[in-house]
Amino acid sequence: MEKEIISESLKSLGIKEINNGATTGGSDAWIDSSGNELVSYSPMDGTPIARVALADRKAYDRVMAKATRAFASFRMMPAPKRGEMVREIGNCLREKKQALGTLIALETGKIKAEGLGEVQEMIDIADFAVGLSRQLYGLTMHSERPLHRMYEQWHPLGVVGIITAFNFPCAVWAWNALIAAVCGDACLFKPSSKTPLTAIAIQNIIAPVVDKFGADGIFNLIIGSRKDVGEPMLNDTRIPLISATGSTAMGKHVGAVVGERLGRTLLELGGNNAIIVTEDADMDMAVRATLFGAVGTAGQRCTSTRRIIVQSSVRALFVSRLVNAYKQVPIGNPLDEKTLMGPLIDATAVADMDQALKAVCEQGGEILYGGEHIVVEGLENGFYVTPAIVAAQNHFSIVQQETFAPILYIIEYESLDQAIELHNAVPQGLSSAIFTGSMHSQEQFLSHKGSDCGIANVNIGTSGAEIGGAFGGEKETGGGRESGSDAWKIYMRRQTNTINFGRELPLAQGIKFNIN
Repeated sequence: MEKEIISESLKSLGIKEINNGATTGGSDAWIDSSGNELVSYSPMDGTPIARVALADRKAYDRVMAKATRAFASFRMMPAPKRGEMVREIGNCLREKKQALGTLIALETGKIKAEGLGEVQEMIDIADFAVGLSRQLYGLTMHSERPLHRMYEQWHPLGVVGIITAFNFPCAVWAWNALIAAVCGDACLFKPSSKTPLTAIAIQNIIAPVVDKFGADGIFNLIIGSRKDVGEPMLNDTRIPLISATGSTAMGKHVGAVVGERLGRTLLELGGNNAIIVTEDADMDMAVRATLFGAVGTAGQRCTSTRRIIVQSSVRALFVSRLVNAYKQVPIGNPLDEKTLMGPLIDATAVADMDQALKAVCEQGGEILYGGEHIVVEGLENGFYVTPAIVAAQNHFSIVQQETFAPILYIIEYESLDQAIELHNAVPQGLSSAIFTGSMHSQEQFLSHKGSDCGIANVNIGTSGAEIGGAFGGEKETGGGRESGSDAWKIYMRRQTNTINFGRELPLAQGIKFNIN
């Protein structure tokens, strides 16, 4: 039955045995390429799902030429009309939610409930973008000169490059592409080579809407190598903004290359997220939040909980309850509704987890639970592990790094000032949380001398941000903001306008510059 479900989902999403890796968005807009083939393997059992014919440099140039031409006309479409198009994209996603959620689970290894949740996030951001299409507000300012009016307005920016990671192959595209679309931009989507089929499925889902609105060239996909696609995107002056999600090392390269040509970057990079647990915290809530934050998506979220900074007086109780909770986590087939943790993405991820656990032990840490490889019956070639809980010190070099795996470091503290100092003493600054019953502790954590992260929560975990708020972080997380609030502004260019409706020409600052 499971094979039938998978086969039906792939068929429903237009996934073939061999798929083209480039399109400008319409139903008949797929581009043939002479590039090599990429095989997408399922981390469930290591078997191939389907193949993709990679785009070569000629295909990239064809797509970019179409995108720039399409932008020239699309930017003149009224923003509410662009919002109507995004509304219909959201409806198409609703129709394909089950099939797409299944494919996400199959290709990433995250459990199906999380795959469905990711599609729901796409639907939610579509709804948000529809409202936003009527709220791209500017400001009016009072001029210092008589009979003058000043205001600012926002114009479409151009072609937006979107580079995504494997762990959220749909949602991050939606955060960028659907907001950019109502802003009047075209987009060029380069997905992770580990999840190409999900990207192709998105294009197939939205193609009828692209056809209906004459938007071919607005939602572009390019799947190719770093040489043929990645580096050309970074160096292409026709792309004023590159939005990139991935490791800090990748982000530094993106920032340097795009910055060299004075382009814009929106960087969503590594996280080393911590939860502070105070002695008056609700332990039930803290344990549940920690479990989801550290184990959800097998610890492969940028917002995954990596560190627990727990008050020494409740450390033993907290760890005991957490270990007991970890022992109850069903690990296995991500398509089984009883499973709470699926596999890591590939063998490299497993090796990275092994190396991190070895390193932390060498540096003085102690594994309190987990960290073993496991074999799931019927899925013997999958990349399954038990999530690990490790006693460690915050200054350990391995703790200072982000390991994209379900490893949770337990760190003790005495005073809240010390806890916040430990919390902030890592290079990354994405998501953070405190569990406390004290208003004073809560407000200190949220104050100027509290969390230095882009996201700071109280009695909520580090993982699972809502689309209405701006998502992103500080320090080596890159400083970018996506999704809600006023994150739309990065996809537009600001223009300040001054209108003189009088008959004189006074200069600013009262300057006199007279000629005969």
